[in-house]
Amino acid sequence: MGLPKRRFSRARRDKRRTQQHVPGVPTLTTCPQCAAPVVAHHVCQSCGTYRGRQILTVKAEKKDQA
Repeated sequence: MGLPKRRFSRARRDKRRTQQHVPGVPTLTTCPQCAAPVVAHHVCQSCGTYRGRQILTVKAEKKDQA
């Protein structure tokens, strides 16, 4: 099998390795309205706001009375 004449530079090697990361781990931020963890660039599921605007109407959860 053929071998390269010169070694790859660190920059060229690292450019190739940028694609080898673990996908599927979302970046979480905090909602400025309710301080709940929210996936970046998504509507907050607990209060229904996005970028300071009310997007969804969220129903209140029913608590079990026991």
